[in-house]
Parts: sequence; structure tokens; C-alpha cells
Amino acid sequence: MVQVRAQQPINTDGSINLDAWLDHALSVDPALDREALKSACEFAREAEQQANAAQNLWTEGTSSFRVGLEIAEILADLKLDQDSLVAAVIYRGVREGKISLATVQQRFGLVVAKLIDGVSRMAAISDSLSSRESLVLGSQVQVENLRKMLVAMVDDVRVALIKLAERTCAIRAIKNAPDEKRQRVAREVADIYAPLAHRLGIGHIKWELEDLSFRYLEPEKYKQIATLLHERRLDREQYINEVMDHLRSELTATGIKADISGRAKHIYSIWRKMQRKGLAFSQIYDVRAVRVLVPAVRDCYTALGIVHSLWRHIPKEFDDYIANPKENGYRSLHTAVLGPDGKVFEVQIRTSDMHEEAELGVCAHWRYKGTDVKGKSDHYEEKISWLRQVLEWHEELGDIGGLAEQLRVDIEPDRVYVFTPDGHAIDLPKGATPLDFAYRVHTEIGHNCRGAKINGRIVPLSYSLQTGEQVEIITSKHGTPSRDWLNSNLGYITTSRARAKIVHWFKLQDRDQNVAAGKTQLERELTRLGLPAVDFDKLAEKANLKSAEDMFAGLGAGDLRLAQLVNLAQQLVEPERGEQQLELIPRRPGAIKPGKRGDIQIQGVGNLLTQIAGCCQPLPGDPIVGYITQGRGVSIHRQDCGSVLQLGSREPERIIQVSWGPVPIQTYPVDIIIRAYDRSGLLRDVSQVLLNEKLNVLAVTTRSNKDDNTAAMSLTVEIPGLEALGRLLGRISQLPNIIEARRSRTSS
Repeated sequence: MVQVRAQQPINTDGSINLDAWLDHALSVDPALDREALKSACEFAREAEQQANAAQNLWTEGTSSFRVGLEIAEILADLKLDQDSLVAAVIYRGVREGKISLATVQQRFGLVVAKLIDGVSRMAAISDSLSSRESLVLGSQVQVENLRKMLVAMVDDVRVALIKLAERTCAIRAIKNAPDEKRQRVAREVADIYAPLAHRLGIGHIKWELEDLSFRYLEPEKYKQIATLLHERRLDREQYINEVMDHLRSELTATGIKADISGRAKHIYSIWRKMQRKGLAFSQIYDVRAVRVLVPAVRDCYTALGIVHSLWRHIPKEFDDYIANPKENGYRSLHTAVLGPDGKVFEVQIRTSDMHEEAELGVCAHWRYKGTDVKGKSDHYEEKISWLRQVLEWHEELGDIGGLAEQLRVDIEPDRVYVFTPDGHAIDLPKGATPLDFAYRVHTEIGHNCRGAKINGRIVPLSYSLQTGEQVEIITSKHGTPSRDWLNSNLGYITTSRARAKIVHWFKLQDRDQNVAAGKTQLERELTRLGLPAVDFDKLAEKANLKSAEDMFAGLGAGDLRLAQLVNLAQQLVEPERGEQQLELIPRRPGAIKPGKRGDIQIQGVGNLLTQIAGCCQPLPGDPIVGYITQGRGVSIHRQDCGSVLQLGSREPERIIQVSWGPVPIQTYPVDIIIRAYDRSGLLRDVSQVLLNEKLNVLAVTTRSNKDDNTAAMSLTVEIPGLEALGRLLGRISQLPNIIEARRSRTSS
């Protein structure tokens, strides 16, 4: 749930009661220097008053001074040091030009001035995001700004923490702002700062940023889940209190001193789980949740045994993050059980130290030179190591658009865990390939990769790794990357890290080599897709490049994507086709008629009677939900329908997930020519590729030539677009014995 913003203490004249504010700050962290903090607050307030008086202005409501106090409050809760809080109080005044950095350094010291300067440089990321659409590929100014931001984070992690607190204040303050500003700030927070808080392990900040950004980006979905949570809140709290009392007495009887509390489930995490697992709200087990804090690790497993002895464990709903911590250092035991009255609830079990780290992350054990804390710095060092990796990635790739993607890696739990031949575990995103694995292990292993073995069996480099497999990379001493690895249609790599390493290698090569390779690559792809001759100078102009040579060099070095140029070539050749990607006239799709039984799909259920509810009358495309009636099948409502929300709060087990039937996709019949050296199983392998790509085949003819032992295949396939055609031809080209796979130039 969204955190309620605490009110600052106010005097009768409307000004901030500074002494009361300082009392609160010192109650959170008694180690703070009251006089030094008070001096900073008075300095920031006086600077604002002087600036307003000079401009004949008076700021009401939120001012730079008040925002500074709010940032400092957040940092005090995170247990940051004196210098961080002083920098927070003064930062907005410096950012708005009311205070000079030189004055800050003279009065409060070099450390505070460096922190403020670092946070100011991090503001470059906001500028980059707001102007991303107008960026020219490889803009050195923006790349340099982002590089400085990352350097500042690595140099002193407090800079990132102050910026997180500042963005938290910003998204709290936009409730009544224009919609355009709310969308912009929420998108920035969702793409960059919530993932950054996750990476630094600060759940305390991450959850609030996720919920608030979700509230503005998806207001209807947010409201729907908030309503469902609120309607059953009292019943849920009573139920959890009874469960906690029972569990507390059992733990006490075994001699375990435990701190047991109910745990609030955050709206965004509920929605994300519903989307990821295709569940209805009633199927989310951890809406009802209990958290158990115990003194030692051994007590965690003892408490887990007691929980499972009291209530039946739900299969596949147990995670041991103590034995296998998450990437950001999170440790805890999670289990779901069938409790009293047949209701499912989640139990989290962890030590107090684990809980502090889960809430505060890097803040729970950050350190600086001369203040090492033995045994408390491992996760801190891991997070700083990650920041350095991002810096290295960004310097090599220079791609602003990929920054959010890199920051968001590892937030979703869908990971695969594979092993090196020595038994070391490596985790990668789901769908990662042996090449991704090779570059994760070491850059040179990736560059020299020539093949891979999975559990001793040779597999293609485009193979999707599965958890538990042992991966061995076959290398060559003088191997070099292939430009085909950068072709997304061929599926060799899926991670930003691997792409960055490959792109960096090609950037170091001679420009003439890149020009020749880029030209060959583009001509080959256009020929394979059956596109007519393209004027490369006009194509370069359309890609906002000075010349065809620059375009070829960019493609050869990996700065340009092949798919991007192919799409531009299609628009250049046939501008009158509008958004059609293929030259052929599409078949007319059938129209969707609302209310028909066949137009509704019911999750996990066969052909049930459905009817459109008269109260809200949903139309195709509206978010919908089903309610099981007595004798009249399933009634279909809009998800925000007041009637179904009330019914769901009383009888959640009768709410089921439904969706409109699949929207017809326009497809284009395309003729494809395949030439190969004849072998047994060739047609079967080609058919398997078509099956995997979920494409419909209209006609197939094959001819074998005994003289040269070749086979020619002609297929007519329904293709939804140029990207799908390129992917299909790429997959077929990877099959053994294939000489060429291309689109027929006589397609009509």
C-alpha cells in the first residue's frame, strides 16, 4: 500500500517548527549532531527567504526548504549519516540556484558539497529520459551525462540514496499535478528509481515508489485492486490476529522468542503476480500474510517446522532465500499454508538482521574508508560491484535507451540457474543462451566461443538454457565474435551485457572492415527478404545519418540494428503502403461480435455458458472478469463494475479470470524458397520451425535433384509482418544442410 506522508510540525503562523522537527529526527537517530543539523536547516530557510524577497515572491505549500526537510526525514529513517542529512536539507536550494556550491563547501565542508554535486549530476538522467524521443543515436553529451551519474554512484553510494529520497518526495507531491507531469515522473520512477532501490535492497523505498508510479501509470487497475483490498480489510485483519495469537503461543511453548506481525501486501506486487501467473485476485495467497522475526538462523527453520505442523503447506509455494539469497542480498523463508476456515495465507520467517537488511538494504551496513564493520559489508560490496558493472556496460554500449532495461534486470523472479564445469552456479534471465552464459563468465570466453555443450551434449548457440544444466563453452584461441550474433532474428543473445561486449569489440575494429561487413550484411538481408533494390543514400538519410558509408559503418560496428534498417527500407521502397510491412494484400479478418459465447475465454475451463452483464455491459477490449452464477453460467462484468466488486468481496471464490477471444491478426501469404543438401528428416525439421513460430502453412512443394544431391522446397506461409518473416528465415537458415532460405521475388 502507498505510504501515508507524515505531516511536518507547523507553528501557528504556518512556518515549520524547526525545534519539533529536530526532536523527531534525533528520536529516530540519537547519534545525529543537533546543532550542525539545525545550522543547515536555518541556512536553507534563510537562503529561500532571501531569494523569494529578491524576486518579490513567497512560496506556499512545498518549497525547496520543506522538500529538503522531507528528504532528510526519509534518509534519517534509512539511518544515514550526518553529512547526508545536511546535504539533503540544502540540495534543493542549490538545484534551484538559491545557494552556490562554493558557499556550501565553505560553510559545511567538502564532503557535503561533493554529495550535493553528485546528486545534481544524477539529475542528468531525468533530462535524458524526458528528451529520449529526440535523441540522436550515440549522443555523446547524453552518454557523458549518464556516465557521470554512474561514476557518482560508484564513488559514494550516499549520492544514489539522496537521489532516491528526492524522487520519493517528487512522486509524493504530484497528486494534484497535470496528468502529463504525473505520467512523466511516474514513468521515470518506474523505469529507473524503483529498480535502483530494488538493486540496492531498500524495500522500504522500493515498495512506495512502485505503488505510487503504478497508481499514476495504471489508475484503473490500481483502483480496482485497492478497492478489493479495502473491502475485506477488517475481516482480513481479524483473521490474521487470530493466526498470530495461535502461532505466538506455539513458538513460546518451544522457547523461541519471536516478534510476529501482519504484513501489508503492496498493490503493485499483487498486480504483478496476477499478470505473471495469470491469477485472479482471489487466488493471490499472500494478500493475507504474517511475518515472523526470530533471533537466529536456526530458529527460522524451527519456526518453519512449527508453521507446517500447524497448517498444511501449499505445494510449490515455498522459497528458501536464506540458503539461496536473491541477487540484492534479500534473505528470508517464504511459505504458504492452508489455515483456519480453509483460507490460504503466507508466512515470512527471518532474523531481525535479515529484516533490517530487507527494509534498508545497503543502508543497513554501508561503510566508508576507516569505518569497516567486520562481517557486515559483503552485500554492500556486491551492490557496489554491480554499480561498477553497469558503468562498464554503459561506457561500452553508449545506449541511453538500454539503461532502464539494465537497471530492471533481476527484478522479475524468472531466472535460470546453470552450472559451470567446476560446479559454480551462474544465474541468468529466463531464455538466456550459451553465448549469454559465456559473456557472463568472462568477456574473452564470449569472444572466443565456437560452440557449447549442455550436460555433455553439443547444442546450438541459440539454445535456451534451463535451470540445473551444466554448461561448457567450446572456445578457439583466435576466435572472434560474429556479426550474426547481433541479429535478433537469429536468437544468439538475449542479455544487454552480451550485446554490449560484442558491440564494443566491433567498435574497436577498423572502420573500413565495419563498412564492408555492414554493407554485406544489409544487402544479404534485403535479398533474403525479397525486397527490391534500395537507394542506400536515401536509406541513410531516412536513418538520420550523413552518408551510406556511415550507415554501413554503424551497422558493422553494431551501433545500428539490422531490423531497424530493414523496416526503414520497406517504408522507403513502398511509402504508399502505409504501415503494411509486406507488399501483399492481407486477408480480411473476421469481425468480433460482442456477447457471443465463443468470444469469451474462461481460464482453465471448457465451453461454459456466458452472458454479458446488464449492469455494466462490457464491450470487446474492456478489462473483464467472470462471476459464476447459479444456473445461468458465467456472468461477464467490467473489472471496475461496482456490482462485481461487491460480489467479489462477499464470495471471492466465485470470481474467475476471463478474457475476450483472441484478436484476429492480419496475415500475408508469402512464398519462401529453401535450398538445401538433401538429407533424411529435412522436411520434418523445417516443419518443426514453422510449428515453433506458430505460423500457418498454405502450400508446400518439394523437389529433389539426384545429380547434385540437393533439395528445393517452396512454401506459402501466412506471415504477420516483416519482423516475423526475418525471424523465420533466420531459424530455417540455422538448420543443418541449408544452403539458403529466402523470400521468393515472384511473390504476389
